[in-house]
Amino acid sequence: MIIRKFLFGLVSAIAASTAMAWPTKPITIVVPFPAGGTSDLLARAVSTHAGESLGHRIIVDNRTGASGTLAAAFVARSPADGYTFMVSGMAPFVTAPHLMRVHYDAVRDLEPISLVVRAAKVLVVPTASPHRNLYDFISWKRANPGRASFASAGNGSSDHLTAELFWQETRTTGIHIPYRGGAPAVTAVLGGEVNALFMSINAVMPHIQSGRLRPLVISSATRSSALPQVPTLMEQGVNFTSYSWQGFASPRGIPAEARRRMHELLSATLRNPEMHSRLTQQGLEIVLSTPEEFATFQQSEFSRWKQIIETRNIVGD
Repeated sequence: MIIRKFLFGLVSAIAASTAMAWPTKPITIVVPFPAGGTSDLLARAVSTHAGESLGHRIIVDNRTGASGTLAAAFVARSPADGYTFMVSGMAPFVTAPHLMRVHYDAVRDLEPISLVVRAAKVLVVPTASPHRNLYDFISWKRANPGRASFASAGNGSSDHLTAELFWQETRTTGIHIPYRGGAPAVTAVLGGEVNALFMSINAVMPHIQSGRLRPLVISSATRSSALPQVPTLMEQGVNFTSYSWQGFASPRGIPAEARRRMHELLSATLRNPEMHSRLTQQGLEIVLSTPEEFATFQQSEFSRWKQIIETRNIVGD
């Protein structure tokens, strides 16, 4: 009897130590977009700050295409062993599944790790524009229906969806002009080819600081510390908020220890003073939610944007 208890305890101890042994090989973080964007920045920051402490490499794998859904499908099909993760913006998590055929279930096949950062949208116009505030802009739109043009990074992009929500809430209309990415959309507004643009604060901040773009309003719940002079939509009587955001996820069913440790690594990386300063100076808000909070948020966003896409008859590229 004593020997049996001893053997049972020994087996349990070995099993526990094996369960805790993570990682034992390199980890891959899949990024659905090209190098240089926010998703890529976050992945490489984790790779740099956490890889050394883990004793194993963290490989950043940029897998682009189909609004991030190719990468998401790859991650969803990967072994749930705690060695494949994804960091991405909202498209493959909550919007792309409503705009195109995808080969994964965004809610069931991906396991949320953390909502890492978010960025409010800023409504900007060229500095040569006569519109100096939101009231001016809406008054002009109502007096000139169908004339106001809005650029976006593409059909179904977060800036396009924010513009559609803005038109719905203000009972105005606009001409949507999609571009192939955020950079050409911003360039079009800078050049006066398009009247306005809703774009993430980190993407337009350099042009606001240089005086080439004028911010009219921001879509966050409270004013941004990066642009404290810019009022929120809700302050101006437009009752909604909108953010682009970045989330970490894995295949569904990874070991709890791998999920916990990855969350710790994310937290340590984003609380690194240099990284924290770099992100907040761009206007990004560090969230670092729990897996449970991210799961609830994802489901809420999934339903919210589904309704907007369907009621506004939005079709993806």
